[in-house]
Amino acid sequence: MNSYFYIPVFFIIATIYIKIAENFNIVDKPNHRSSHSTPTIRGGGILFYISILTFFFISQFQYPYFILGISLIAFVSFIDDIITLSSNVRLPFQFLAIGLCLFQVGLPINNLFVVIPLLIIGVGFINIYNFMDGINGITGLYTIVNLVFIYLINANERIINESLIVYVLISVIVFGFYNFRKKARMFSGDIGSISLAVLLFFIGVSFIRELEAPILILMMVVYGTDALITLAYRKFIGEKITEAHRKHIYQKMVHVLKIPHLSVAFIYTFFQLVINFVVYLYYKKPIDVQLYITILVISISVLLYYLAFKYIEKREIENDYLN
Repeated sequence: MNSYFYIPVFFIIATIYIKIAENFNIVDKPNHRSSHSTPTIRGGGILFYISILTFFFISQFQYPYFILGISLIAFVSFIDDIITLSSNVRLPFQFLAIGLCLFQVGLPINNLFVVIPLLIIGVGFINIYNFMDGINGITGLYTIVNLVFIYLINANERIINESLIVYVLISVIVFGFYNFRKKARMFSGDIGSISLAVLLFFIGVSFIRELEAPILILMMVVYGTDALITLAYRKFIGEKITEAHRKHIYQKMVHVLKIPHLSVAFIYTFFQLVINFVVYLYYKKPIDVQLYITILVISISVLLYYLAFKYIEKREIENDYLN
């Protein structure tokens, strides 16, 4: 069936979901830490999970363990979007979802020296993706850029079924119609950001295993730099890292520098786009070349974070003095 058929289908699903969410009050109401000012439908990322489920049935049940894992975490995340769950409830399902992804990829589950670090990395990754989903447009644009490059690499290498990429890409574009706005109609919610993260982790591990290309980790370096350094900084100043905050650079760009949401989303996406071109050019090069490029790009990303942090910190001090 032509993939374009699913564009109107997902628009219909989105419209139906908006009506359901309004009726059941699945709404994100702004507070003093929010980056939005009006109540907005939460959980719109259910479109992403539906697209993955659609692929599963049309592909005659391909990747069953991955589908089971993402279904479990999508269900828990959607409940979390409705009634906030404790991390003690969420974490076991996150580890289980990542474990099922690793099993699907074919990694030796009995090799604890490989599996345990990957489980920790995987759970950390899906939480990073969730942390970075805080302003209009950022998760959608960032994911589109990564899925397009994943599609291009997969077109060369034929590692996974391309329909999985295409269906999710369509769902993200449709979601963007409601989210890429000054005042978003819906947010992806935990079900959206975490489902996308599990998908990208599954594809990423599959690619790295088949291609032996460590440079592929750079496809998440923009999100990773902001999330990890911000997390370390909050830990350093004694903040409770599970509490909501506005310390990410993208949040400060909105709240301190007063840059519009979509402009910040485009800035983050542009940097990742440039890096993805580098990844595409070098992913077949020798390992030592890949490692050199990877270290160089990460170092530049950290430097840019530091410069942005110092500039914004200076502006915050100036604002406080004027007020």
